[in-house]
Amino acid sequence: MSGPVVTDLGGALTRARGLAAAGGRRLLGIAGAPGAGKSTVAQAVVEALDRDAVLVPMDGFHLAQAELERLGRADRKGAPDTFDAGGFVALLRRLREQGDRDGVVYAPRFDRAVEEPVAGAIPVGPDVPLVVVEGNYLLHDDGAWADVAALLDETWYLETDDALRVERLVARHAAFGKPAEAARTWALGPDQRNADLVARGRERATVVVR
Repeated sequence: MSGPVVTDLGGALTRARGLAAAGGRRLLGIAGAPGAGKSTVAQAVVEALDRDAVLVPMDGFHLAQAELERLGRADRKGAPDTFDAGGFVALLRRLREQGDRDGVVYAPRFDRAVEEPVAGAIPVGPDVPLVVVEGNYLLHDDGAWADVAALLDETWYLETDDALRVERLVARHAAFGKPAEAARTWALGPDQRNADLVARGRERATVVVR
């Protein structure tokens, strides 16, 4: 069963500061459906904590477009099997165990302008106390994804009004080049199927953030 409900950003930031001050390396996971506001909340946490936090999005582990086409999965990009879940888990383990002798650990990021992942784009120094991880499938319990939650010290599930969430998705897809009708079709099709899947992980979250 999911934990307490936090209804303001201030309360969420207080929890994040507590994690950063707990000593050693801590990993905070921010999960939620497409368009729920994960990137916005994660960025707010990192900005509030300044040098005490760094953001590592799950989206950096998207498979390349050419590989999605080879596998026949390009028409459902964003589904769990369109990511390198094993690589993501391996990075989380490195980040948990990172010490001074490891130096900087580099994480990938996803470039929406070209719709491709970019390797080695996010440096994480060993002295950063909090790594903020955001993505759809942090609470997913199938395949390699099932190993993710245990590597996170705390997980937040973001809940957002569905109508607002869909409109955000439509606007996002349109901003990156999809025609208006295609943007809405994708938001109500592949995105919604992924949202329904993500919602099944809500009860495993430490906290629900509205």
